[in-house]
Amino acid sequence: MAAGTAAEPVGAVPELAGVPVLGSLFDLKADSLGTFLRARELHGDVVRIAAGPPGLRSELYCVFSAEGAQQVLASESANFRKDNRFYQEIRDSFGNGLLTSQDEDYVRQRRLVQPLFTRRRVDGYAGAVATETAATLAGWREAPGGVVDVARAMTHLSLRAVSRILFGTDVEATVEVVDRCFPVITEYVLRRGYSPANLPRHWPTAANRRAAAALDELYGVCDRIIAERRSAAGPSSAAGEDLLTLLSGAGAGAGADGVGDAGADGAGGAFDAGELRDQVLVFLLAGHETTATSLAFALHLLARHPEQQDRAREEVRRVLGDRTPQAADLDRLPYVTRVLKEAMRLYPAAPVIGRKAVAAAVVGGRTVPAGADVIIAPWVTHRDPRYWPDPERFDPERFAPEAEAARPRYAWFPFGGGPRACIGQHFSMLESVLALAMALRSYAFEAVDTAVPVSAGITLRAAGPARCRVRPLDA
Repeated sequence: MAAGTAAEPVGAVPELAGVPVLGSLFDLKADSLGTFLRARELHGDVVRIAAGPPGLRSELYCVFSAEGAQQVLASESANFRKDNRFYQEIRDSFGNGLLTSQDEDYVRQRRLVQPLFTRRRVDGYAGAVATETAATLAGWREAPGGVVDVARAMTHLSLRAVSRILFGTDVEATVEVVDRCFPVITEYVLRRGYSPANLPRHWPTAANRRAAAALDELYGVCDRIIAERRSAAGPSSAAGEDLLTLLSGAGAGAGADGVGDAGADGAGGAFDAGELRDQVLVFLLAGHETTATSLAFALHLLARHPEQQDRAREEVRRVLGDRTPQAADLDRLPYVTRVLKEAMRLYPAAPVIGRKAVAAAVVGGRTVPAGADVIIAPWVTHRDPRYWPDPERFDPERFAPEAEAARPRYAWFPFGGGPRACIGQHFSMLESVLALAMALRSYAFEAVDTAVPVSAGITLRAAGPARCRVRPLDA
């Protein structure tokens, strides 16, 4: 609803107190998630946070309630765009892919990509997930002292899985380059996103040179593989259905499942090489870091809660026995799914979501002005005691069907929501449930690190080790 509507109470947005001159700049840089939690505890559902010196100061309008999140992401999504400085930094590094594109670009890209993420299509990737998971689990038998850093291990597993699904057989070289270059680029994006002022990217500073070198290497491996695909006489993977092959053909004509469908308006068109690289980079980024976070913290939480671990393992044994899991098993493992949902509540891979208000709006009885940078924070909403009693407690039963039905829709939104909701959420759940089930069937887990610090960059990541002692169950 626009500000000033007579029927709507309108109030000023309270501001979180900061230090003189710089406001909350240092608090946001040191612990942005803790700062957002403190803002809600002190001031409620809509809070303004100012950061930076006069003349360079930025203001964040933070919306913490489930109802406010629904307004920004869904019911009034047209008024809240992906135009803030963080998205611009991501766009400048990773291109104008589905994560960052806007308006006609986004509509066209979504139409071309959507058929690749139907449930039937995604279910076909279960075999690749199982293959990579089995290889990862086998390596744990040689872990020194039987101790595995599950944060590192799940990042490696998710990167291998998404690389195989994207590129078919070109896994090894891709994994090595992405594993080395992505952290450099994400740190660069984060630092520039929080800085009140930035030097131009083309200036030859040490940070600019490091980021440029990492980007050049990442672009190079993607461009090489894309060129090989487009010059090949036939599909590259054994099944001919790796995502890159399908993306290369998107828009060239509809297949049986609609891949390449130009849509009702007839304005289709295929991706050119630059657009194709942008999509690949976005899928690499979103497809491995988000799933890795969910899996790592699910394993670590179970390692700290043996009763829930035993219950999940019993379900896996009853449903799977000794066979390789398949996509159809996703619906047969409800407790494992609840474990993952609870892990995603406590550790949402996208802990903060940014938007920019086009016009003034009233959110939660407070006026958010036109042009404001708006923050939605799953990290905070997922810890709101109005929706989650004793919010820091790990309890998968929060996601029993009757409990889910009793909560507002946007009390839990790890995949975002509205028209810009994550297109890959079914793939993420498929990979996470199957990989977690295979891990529980193979090993018992005991936490070595009882607490794991986190950092909020483009995605949530463990800022230290998440070590577990793993015991093979067939030993």
